[in-house]
Amino acid sequence: MLKSSAFTDVGRKRKLNQDYIFTSEQSVGILPNLFIVADGMGGHRAGDFASRFTADTVVEELQKSCAGEPEELLARALTVANRKLRMRAAQDERMAGMGTTFVAACITGDRLLAANIGDSRLYVLSRGEITQITEDHSLVQEMVRMGGIDAETARSRTDKNIITRAVGAMENVEADFFRRTLRDGELVLLCSDGLTNMVEDTQIRRIAAGNTEAALDSRVQALVAAANEHGGRDNIAVILIDPFADGGVVV
Repeated sequence: MLKSSAFTDVGRKRKLNQDYIFTSEQSVGILPNLFIVADGMGGHRAGDFASRFTADTVVEELQKSCAGEPEELLARALTVANRKLRMRAAQDERMAGMGTTFVAACITGDRLLAANIGDSRLYVLSRGEITQITEDHSLVQEMVRMGGIDAETARSRTDKNIITRAVGAMENVEADFFRRTLRDGELVLLCSDGLTNMVEDTQIRRIAAGNTEAALDSRVQALVAAANEHGGRDNIAVILIDPFADGGVVV
């Protein structure tokens, strides 16, 4: 039986939390479950509005679904969310330029479906390994893909938060989709860059998967605490999912 835990925190430097999380271990439309992290951007309260509005609109659209492939349904829901968000931005100058990243997961048995726009991430991890499944839509990641810089250099770049794709940023939005078969003992982590910019992947793995005796809630809180201990320069959003909570071999 699948179990999950989620938490979002404003961090140590920001006054407003623009990260938003949605979790449902129960069905959403025809999807058996759904988990979303959205990291908003924009002045005033536009960023927190954008992240919440996008996630809520996607959920609302998915709840209407009665047939179709999950990728198709998610893509359609994101298209609606993008259009509605841009309409709201056009109606209120205080919300001009608002947008949000989006990363989502749906798990059916041992099958994972992930979708992302922007630089919020999804990882699969175990006691011995952590693998980033999604690919960042960011300026520095484009440079890494083109061979201009390596991953370690990218991590220290001051422009690493410039994203190249976001819900609300352009007239058309496109998500990347990933499918993966999960093994017994593997966990799924969704998070905003408030975690990954503050905490190295190896430490994320140790905290989230190193102590299998700790409750999921405790591990999520420890991830958030680690981000804050390393400076907490941004909002932090974490969802940790155990698809095999009813038992399985730790990998």
